[in-house]
Amino acid sequence: MSRRKKSHQGHGTPQRPRFWGKHAVAAALDNPRRRVLRAWATRDSADFMSFPKDVAVTLADVADLGRLVPHDAPHQGVVIEVESLEEIWLDDILQSAGERSTLLVLDQVTDTHNVGAILRSAAAFGAAGIVTQDRHSPPESGVVAKSASGALERVPWARVVNLARALEEIGEAEFWRIGLAGDAEISLAEALGPKRVALVLGAEGGGLRPNTREHCDALARLPISDAVESLNVSNAAAIALYAASVA
Repeated sequence: MSRRKKSHQGHGTPQRPRFWGKHAVAAALDNPRRRVLRAWATRDSADFMSFPKDVAVTLADVADLGRLVPHDAPHQGVVIEVESLEEIWLDDILQSAGERSTLLVLDQVTDTHNVGAILRSAAAFGAAGIVTQDRHSPPESGVVAKSASGALERVPWARVVNLARALEEIGEAEFWRIGLAGDAEISLAEALGPKRVALVLGAEGGGLRPNTREHCDALARLPISDAVESLNVSNAAAIALYAASVA
């Protein structure tokens, strides 16, 4: 195997991920906190994107771009390699949150597509940020960036070592912590009320862990019919964010 093919199959690393797709790439280029290392693009995409002068752009055809990203990834004619963003601290998010704020806390949600979709919903509803446990959440990647459709660059994302301790800090910052659970006795509408809300969601299947539930001020369910047992976690997050925004 040649060195060139080997580098193509790497598809980036957690420290130097590769992003693809026009929305994800354009958002990265517009983010002053994001360092873009190199870029590959078709001629049409190169003319369309606003690449910084200090970024080396390699013109490539569609087939070459396909080898730079995972199989069947919708690159839309452009791929970039970037440095991962500098770490954001939970305390920074809490201090910058407004009097009326919504925060998302994800308990071991590891699916990259779901996390990306949750970031997109968080941006749509103006969430203060998301919080995940460092060891049980995906790193920055092209899949997360593409699923987030630019929101990876806009929504603060704090990774913490201990989620229970983070929930304690969130409570100390006067956020009302609501854990979403299908077996809860009250609905989300009944649990909402305080202006600062932290919505806590667990992974599909396992749901919230017992220790996470114990660190919530209330457990609430979404009012779904008996036709389905539960919702995809990214769909649940979007509905909960909407409910919090209009409460």
